[in-house]
Amino acid sequence: MPENEFWEADFLPAVEYPPDWGAETWEETYLLSEEYDEGASFPWYASEDGIFLFPVLLPPALVLFFGGLLAFFVYAFFPAATPAPAAQKQAAAVVAAQAPSPEAEAAPGGKKKNLAPLFTPEVQYWKKDILRWARQWDMDPNLVATVMQIESCGNPQATSRAGAMGLFQVMPFHFKSGENPYDPDINALRGMGYLRRALDAFGQEARLALAGYNGGIGGASRPESLWAAETVRYVYWGAGIYADARAGKKQSARLQEWLNAGGASLCAQARNVLGVR
Repeated sequence: MPENEFWEADFLPAVEYPPDWGAETWEETYLLSEEYDEGASFPWYASEDGIFLFPVLLPPALVLFFGGLLAFFVYAFFPAATPAPAAQKQAAAVVAAQAPSPEAEAAPGGKKKNLAPLFTPEVQYWKKDILRWARQWDMDPNLVATVMQIESCGNPQATSRAGAMGLFQVMPFHFKSGENPYDPDINALRGMGYLRRALDAFGQEARLALAGYNGGIGGASRPESLWAAETVRYVYWGAGIYADARAGKKQSARLQEWLNAGGASLCAQARNVLGVR
């Protein structure tokens, strides 16, 4: 059977033409036309095997067309938000203004590598541990040292009349069952954990965090006129010593005032325990 008769009789009738082709199909206008001969080239929408490529190519073509159209509208109506050069310069200026100078001390919640030299030898004894605890809790080591200074002066065995224990004078209810309150790392874990909470509660303001550490976060949240007398004294000593430490001073008048007011006896006990001279 001639090749063109095979197409007409056996293959083409099985092809379903798209309904929008109209009355004239490829079969009517090309294959059965008087101008057709076997050597003629085939239209782009039919292969040499008589398979119609137009229905096969139509869906991918539509996907590409509408996909490109959608991408155009997304790009045209929802452009990527990029700051204007002026806004970028302004933002950079704000960041530069807020960044501390090389001479400035770190903020209470920031990391600082060095410990001020003004703290007593009993506190300096714990320098490596203070730096480590400060990194652990993302705090200025000078704030950690300030709390240790006025709480125990570095005495890991210190115990107050109220029952506070260890380097940071942590109350018993802060410890978990089985923990040794006098272990320096355990004591720092519970004490500095609470100081970190106080800093977060008061927006990293060291003065209020010190008040919270002494009188409780709830108590420090009240007006200062309602603070306990002990908390007022604690903040007076602590905030003054910490301010001098942040300024990088070698000596602190507030620390000396604290020593003269009774802190010296606390440090004497620490020296005996630590063997510091």
